[in-house]
Amino acid sequence: MLNIIGAIGRMVLSVLSQVGGIFTLLGQILFWMFAGPFMRKASSRKNIFEQMVFSGVNSLLIVFFVAFFTGIVLAMQSAYQLAQLGAEMYVASLVAVAMAREMGPVLTALVVAGRVGAAITAELGSMKVTEQIEALQTQALNPVRFLVVPRVLALVIMLPCLTVFSDLVGMVGGYLVGVFNVGINSGMYINVTFKFLELKDIYTGLIKSVFFAVIISLIGCYMGLNTSGGAEGVGRSTTVSVVTSFILIILADCILTGIFFFSNI
Repeated sequence: MLNIIGAIGRMVLSVLSQVGGIFTLLGQILFWMFAGPFMRKASSRKNIFEQMVFSGVNSLLIVFFVAFFTGIVLAMQSAYQLAQLGAEMYVASLVAVAMAREMGPVLTALVVAGRVGAAITAELGSMKVTEQIEALQTQALNPVRFLVVPRVLALVIMLPCLTVFSDLVGMVGGYLVGVFNVGINSGMYINVTFKFLELKDIYTGLIKSVFFAVIISLIGCYMGLNTSGGAEGVGRSTTVSVVTSFILIILADCILTGIFFFSNI
């Protein structure tokens, strides 16, 4: 019994330590992001641009396929249900609203967490175990300003862009099923899409994507900077980073959806 209590206590302390470390890193990121430019120590624009290309442009293809097939599946599943009510034309609005509010932001974030979050952890973890980060510190270069801030900024900028792209591609997938499979008139499909899709549906999805970007980059950088144990440790940190990001993305989506639902934002 005492062993069980001891194990639970150690697990709680470990979790609290990790949470404290993550918030400490967040504080350092905010400091260098906002105070850095006034101290003439802003992050390099070149580094930020390179990270934007890596996290955003290089993710377009995989986001395209995930969103396109999701739109197709959404349209087929909703058409099957709505056909029993004789309301097939509402497939367009269902696909559009579902993609903009939920599927686009969440699926894009999960894809980026698996691809970019894992890469951030692996890269920083490799630098940590080979003592390259300590080498930066000996050259008076702060690792958070030099390595972390560009990655966070790049992802906060690019994930909402990828989400808009995902929304549009998913709607195109739904359009193809609605028009060529269900038999809805092309003009009517487009009209119904824009009739029911409100501005709120779009900006709530984009707000979610900003939170998801912070989660992915923050967890990826924290796990990378706290890696130990050589190549095996890098692999372990990468796995923990992706799993933790997935859980926190779903948790944040649940909380934000509740806030938007109950507050009528």
